[in-house]
Amino acid sequence: MTPRKPVPSHKKKRIASSRSPRKKKKKSLRNMPNWLRNTLALLVVGAFSVTFYCFVIRPYSYRWKECYGQKAYGICLPCCYEVHGIDISHYQGVIDWGKLTQSHETDFPLHFVFMKATEGGDHGDETFEKNFEEARKHGFIRGAYHFFSPKTDPLKQAEFFIRTVKLSQGDLPPVLDVEVRGKKTKAELQQNIKRWLDRVEDHYGVKPILYTSYKFKTSYLDDPIFNDYPYWIAHYYVDSVRYEGKWHFWQHTDIGTVPGIEHDVDLNVFNGTLEELQQLTIK
Repeated sequence: MTPRKPVPSHKKKRIASSRSPRKKKKKSLRNMPNWLRNTLALLVVGAFSVTFYCFVIRPYSYRWKECYGQKAYGICLPCCYEVHGIDISHYQGVIDWGKLTQSHETDFPLHFVFMKATEGGDHGDETFEKNFEEARKHGFIRGAYHFFSPKTDPLKQAEFFIRTVKLSQGDLPPVLDVEVRGKKTKAELQQNIKRWLDRVEDHYGVKPILYTSYKFKTSYLDDPIFNDYPYWIAHYYVDSVRYEGKWHFWQHTDIGTVPGIEHDVDLNVFNGTLEELQQLTIK
């Protein structure tokens, strides 16, 4: 066996000096008072609990509430609306329209279907043409919407929607879906949205429906000029609409389950009777 060589004294000093900070750190942790260590642990647990509640529990607590009303399509339906519908896009995948019509035989039939048609200045939803045709064929009142892009010229977006969507008698008015502000100021955003609405109204001869969330409407589209348009409000996991102004449609959940659609789907109600919904359609 080869004998070990003695370590030079200057290397021993370097090794000892390199280890000393770790020893001091461990020593300082061991010397921390128990009350301080416990306090820090409680603060960490508390911060985690608050974060988990704010971002996981509170936004979705409505899903887990016990249903005391009428339950259908996998959720507790808001009281007391008689006209129900859905909105769809390519995210719902291939739809079995024959199965979807089974809802007509239930206590809460689906009467209307909104479909995404376009987005921005050149992006069309690949499922729109087929779904738009199938909706009418299977007896649904149909509608089409455009997802607004703040960074694209509003008239270019309007012309793209007009080229894509051919509305006819019995269809719902065109819909503008506004969800993002982008880098525009509030005034610029409002001006561009109004330009889209004016051009589309001029073409189809009806006032478009304005879709946006409760918070977005009250924050960015609170100008009275937007109150002249039928309002479709997105407001999830609440028992009732908190918006104090006039509204026509309420998208109340995004976790509905309906026959013929494999994925979760948005559920909506119309704020009126079926006859009033039909009066809203294009003549």
